[in-house]
Amino acid sequence: MGFYENRILPRVLDLACGSGPILKQREKVVPFAEGRVLEVGMGSALNLPFYDVDRVEMVWGLEPSEGMRRRAAPRLANAPFPVEWLGLPGEEIPLDDDSADTVLLTYTLCTIPDFAKALAQMRRVLKPGGRLLFSEHGEAPDEDVRKWQERINPIWKRIAGGCNINRRVPQLIEESGFKIEDIDTMYLPGSPKFAAFQYWGSATQR
Repeated sequence: MGFYENRILPRVLDLACGSGPILKQREKVVPFAEGRVLEVGMGSALNLPFYDVDRVEMVWGLEPSEGMRRRAAPRLANAPFPVEWLGLPGEEIPLDDDSADTVLLTYTLCTIPDFAKALAQMRRVLKPGGRLLFSEHGEAPDEDVRKWQERINPIWKRIAGGCNINRRVPQLIEESGFKIEDIDTMYLPGSPKFAAFQYWGSATQR
């Protein structure tokens, strides 16, 4: 991993993903996590303040980027519950079947190269009756915006750590064996419209 990916990009992502509107989105889903939680793409631990400490036993933080784990260290130093790093990508979750009560996915699905394999892994480690909580950005419903997403995505992906702005989030989740039980959508205010369409909600195993 080069200097940009290890030193510059983590700072940029920490700022972008920690903006006020994005934090409000995190606040809509993270408090519903419970039990033993697998957070896929924990990044710089921006979700940490939003966990309900009375509901969470521990968190596995799956994060392949050394730079992001380094930025998370100060936040994790005062975590109110145990956090265990898993330094692997989403396609390689090193947990046993039926290990997690909750899988938490926030602004991560856009960056995983093999998202189908990663979602299959999330389903494998989620206990029967457990929930997948998600807050993601993706394909917009308006044709004009989608056209701009298609034009911009190849460049955006190169400069934003592999982030894709036009993934069909609900479709990807359901095609991986989950059933969406609750979902909301909106354009996030204050963001460029091509990168602003949000999906958030929860899903269970089929």
